[in-house]
Amino acid sequence: MTKKNFQKSIILTFFIGFIILIPNISFASHKDIRIVDFRGKELVFSKPVNRIVCLIESALSALYMLGVEKKVIAVPSNVYTGDVFKYYSAMDDRIKNKTLPSPGNWEFVSIETVVSLKPDVVIIWSKQTETIKSLEDRGIPVFAVFINRFDDVYREVIALGKLTGSESRANEIVYYTKNELLHMQKAIQKIPDKEIKNVYFMWAQGYLHTSCRESTVNDLIQMAGCRNVCLSIPDEHALVSMEQIIKWNPDLIIMWVNLKNDPTDVINDPRWRSINAVKNKKVYELPEVFLFDLWTLKFQYAVKMVAKWAYPEIFKDINMEKEKIKMLKVLYGNRLTKEL
Repeated sequence: MTKKNFQKSIILTFFIGFIILIPNISFASHKDIRIVDFRGKELVFSKPVNRIVCLIESALSALYMLGVEKKVIAVPSNVYTGDVFKYYSAMDDRIKNKTLPSPGNWEFVSIETVVSLKPDVVIIWSKQTETIKSLEDRGIPVFAVFINRFDDVYREVIALGKLTGSESRANEIVYYTKNELLHMQKAIQKIPDKEIKNVYFMWAQGYLHTSCRESTVNDLIQMAGCRNVCLSIPDEHALVSMEQIIKWNPDLIIMWVNLKNDPTDVINDPRWRSINAVKNKKVYELPEVFLFDLWTLKFQYAVKMVAKWAYPEIFKDINMEKEKIKMLKVLYGNRLTKEL
């Protein structure tokens, strides 16, 4: 063996030994990304996804909070309508110019359009079973979502963080939201039981449409230090009778964003005149969808608003305008400066 070949042999032996001594080094290994969706189905990806068709506005909001909106290649059709458009258009020129495809929402999905986009994953409501089957039959992974409680919101954000390679950011904004609510709970815990306000929540579908025990609405009411009058019914969405509401006699009525009616319509309705909330003019409306979205981490803002309505003296120092600016900056950065 020549001296040169001997040196090559020594170097090769040293290199192999170096690799053996440091087993953590691998030039081809990686960990699969595994997440479980709200159906209980496990999805496995070899790397963070880069092409997302998101057909749920609340999940889309989370993706923008995570700062991975460039991975989104299609949005739900309702993003181009209503008050949410101005916020998304401020954050993304593709939405402002309406160049992002919108193949559907919770009512209808164009399977052909979704397939043509060649997504890595589709985010959709778990109740859209036929659409999910059609997509999965075509080999397209589906992350199915169902938000029933605020804990589901946390779960969704963490899962999307893992899915997109932004776990650290997901943990950061979940921690921020929980911490904001924790500060409020310290004041709420001091409210005597006899002073706790009873609340009736009214959906825009009609005065008798409400949410009961197993719902984000119930979480909202409880976190604001109040009691949902509909606790005896488990349903997330229930249709109740006027007689039942009169019997409950709520101290406050909270209306979801309603384009047809406002609090004065309820107050002036003779059917409601015997109810304490109406007699004391304690009927309020959450004014817009984007800021008070109960299916995103922005639910903290709705909690603060309801708490301030219910206990104005206790929460008199909460400035809702300042709270809004702080929340949007933490969750979305400075991309919504023009909308603040």
